[in-house]
Order: sequence, then structure tokens, then C-alpha cells
Amino acid sequence: MTELLQLTVLIPLYNEEESLPELHDWIVRVVNEHTYSYEILFVDDGSTDESWAVIERLSAQNPAVRGIRFNRNYGKTMALQTGFQAARGRVVITMDADLQDSPDEIPELYRMIVEDRYDLVSGWKQKRYDPLTKTLPTKLFNAVSRWISGVQLHDFNCGLKAYRQKVVKTIAPALYGDMHRNLPIVANWNGFSKIGEKVVQHRARKYGTTKFGLERFVNGFLDVLVIGFVHRFSKRPMHFFGTLGTLSFFIGSVLAVWIIAEKLINIAQGVKFRNATDNPLFYFGLVAIILGVQLFLAGFLGEMLVRQGLNKSGELLVAERVGFDG
Repeated sequence: MTELLQLTVLIPLYNEEESLPELHDWIVRVVNEHTYSYEILFVDDGSTDESWAVIERLSAQNPAVRGIRFNRNYGKTMALQTGFQAARGRVVITMDADLQDSPDEIPELYRMIVEDRYDLVSGWKQKRYDPLTKTLPTKLFNAVSRWISGVQLHDFNCGLKAYRQKVVKTIAPALYGDMHRNLPIVANWNGFSKIGEKVVQHRARKYGTTKFGLERFVNGFLDVLVIGFVHRFSKRPMHFFGTLGTLSFFIGSVLAVWIIAEKLINIAQGVKFRNATDNPLFYFGLVAIILGVQLFLAGFLGEMLVRQGLNKSGELLVAERVGFDG
């Protein structure tokens, strides 16, 4: 039987060899001061530096350290998904490995989950040590996320978050792409509506450089739209595609009938007329009819796929583990 701990500190990482020992020692000091039963779970997302060797050394020194290494870089979402599935803590706290998140926030985040009964608590980096090129897109992304999802958080993408274990076990199978930016939205749409926020300290990066570029914000906007669409229509695609298809087919049919009827009336009245094919609206109606049929068929095929169910690809490959029994 797997031991259920009070706390899992989950740390996804990519090329952070310099910061890992300091981060480990800081976390251990904090959790020991509060006498938590805990584990520190590092998920190495295919690092090309000595990060995995550092994790192996830390695991040898501290039995509470476990590690998972991917055979290549899959992205932060897959690292979190794998960590969520392996976590044994009643409370799971995620943080970045670059020392910009402070482990001193752990006790209060833990208390908010256990005592205040939140399902998820998201950190809010109210004061950031980032350039304007990063903070401005972040504000826009957060505003759009609030508008689309209805989840009222200031900072969706903060890596420092706390979860009830049931939350991470529920949402983990649904994660893909870059959904790590939208985990509060995914949790909320899976029925975990008690979502809180805590102002947390944001520290300047001590080692290395950021692994993310400006393209992450474009991807973030697109992911919010995808999540919104999937939440509303994944179980009923015909409601979306069928409605659009029917509307397009109806508009096209009305235009075609109107053009043909106008021609027939003009012929009957002996009025000069032009061929239907000379009227631009005829082609617009024809395109609308074809598009309507295609959208309807897309909805029909979507319904069939939902009925059959889709299995996820098994391409994710864990190369090594450390600190795991068996």
C-alpha cells in the first residue's frame, strides 16, 4: 500500500543544475521546521546538463527525494502531468526550479488547502522582477483568461500553486500541449470551484536564463480558447458544428432559391433577366451550402469519435527513475 504523505513538493525542471542543491536545502529546512511528512519530486524534462546527476545525489542523501527523467524534452505540461500521477502527498505544491519561487510560501499554501478547504490555491506574483516585454503580455493573457473562463485570478501562469490531491489526480489525464498555464481553469471546469489566491514573493533569477520566449503567450491565448471549446463541446460536437452547418446551409439555400425564383418571375413577366451564374450572390449561396454540409458532417464525425472514445498516444517515455520502490 502506498504511503500517503502530508506534502508533495513537485518541481518540473529543464537544465537547472546550479539551483537544485540550494532549492532542495531550502525546502528541507522549511518542511522540517513544520514537521511535515513529505517528498520532493523532481521531474527532469530531458535536461542536457548535469541536472539528473544532481537529482541522483540528492536522492542518495535524502530518502524523501524522488526523481523522474524523460528521454527528451516534452514540455512543462507533460512534466507536471507525470508528477501529478506519481505524487503521494495529501497536498501537492508545485514550484519552478529556478529559485524565483520561495519555499517559505509552503506552510501558508498548505494551511489554505488543509484548514481553509480550498481545492487549489494559485500564487500571485504581485511584484515581478521581469522586463516589460514579459509583464505586459502576462497581464493581457491573464485578462483574457479571466474573461473566457470566469475564474477570477490575477496570475494564472504562476508556477507556485497548491492542490488538494484529488484535484491533481482528476485533471492529470486531461492535460496535454501547454495547458500548464491554465490549470486553474481546467480544475474549475472539472468541478473544483473553490479556487483561492495568495500573494507570493517573486525573486530575481539567480542562475541561468529563462527557458521560455514570447511565443508562450501566443500559445497561452490559443490554449485558453481550446480549453473553452473543449469544455463546452467535447461531449456534444454536433451542437457546435451542427448549428453552424445548419445556419450556413439555410442561408445558402435561401439565396439560391431567391435567385432562381427571381429569374423565373422575370421570365414569366417577359422582363429582361440575367443568368443565375452571372449573379455573385449565386456563388456565395453555393459556397454557404457546401460549407454547411461540411460542418454538419464534421459534427457527425465528432459525435462518432466521442462515442468510441479516443486513447492518448503513448509516446511519452520515462528514461529513468530514482527514489521509487520497485
